[in-house]
Formats: sequence, C-alpha cells, structure tokens
Amino acid sequence: MEVERALLDTGALVAFLHRDDRDHMPCVEAIRGYRGLLLTTEAVLTESIYLLGRTVGGQQACLDFILQGGAVLVPASRSSLARCRELMAEYADLPADFADATLVAVAEEMDTRRVFTLDRRGFSAYRVRDGRGFEVYP
Repeated sequence: MEVERALLDTGALVAFLHRDDRDHMPCVEAIRGYRGLLLTTEAVLTESIYLLGRTVGGQQACLDFILQGGAVLVPASRSSLARCRELMAEYADLPADFADATLVAVAEEMDTRRVFTLDRRGFSAYRVRDGRGFEVYP
C-alpha cells in the first residue's frame, strides 16, 4: 500500500508554528488532520526559519518540527535544480520563487498534487509537466 504524500510550503508551515498568525488555526487543523507523509525542501525550511526569526522560539520550533518527523526534507538534485530553473523562467510573471519551484519539482518526482500552502495564486497557476494542477489546502 502506497502512502499518500503532500507538499508543505513556507506560509502554511510558518502559520502552523506561529500561534499569532491569522492563518494558524486553519493550518493546524489541516496539517494535523492529514494522515499522509508531508514533504518539503531545504528552500522552504530556510524561508520558514527566516520568517520565524523574530518569533521567540520560532526558529527552534521549525527545526524541531522537521527533526521530529513532522515533514520529510527532500534534498535537491542536479536534475531538480535544472527543473527549478525552467519553472522559475516559465512562471517569471507570477513570479515563482525558488522555494515554490523546488516544491513543483518534488511534486513531479513524487507524483503528488496536494500542497499545504497559503500561496493560492501561485499554486493555482503552477502546473507539473503533464499539465495537471495542484490541490491547495487549507
């Protein structure tokens, strides 16, 4: 039996960890209610740690979330970085940032379309190679 997988983007991760974020509760409910495997990237982790820098204990909580298995950190490869370059050029008008591009590349590699994100604009526009879009949560 294959385990369901979903992507975890910066906004949803930060809101999940930051109690004062206006999207905290929707993200907590969505992420805690998910029974599959959450996948994220080093770019998302880096952005999240940066954004949580002014929150007391925020950076520690972010690292602890990953270290305790809250999400699997998917490493970049040469081919995924090349794909990120293509995606950033293709979606330059949005613009697609590097973290988003890494998640789209992981979606293609892991064959998943579910993403926990607050970036509805970007992830409603992004498409994987076969043209399919994303299921955006929460």
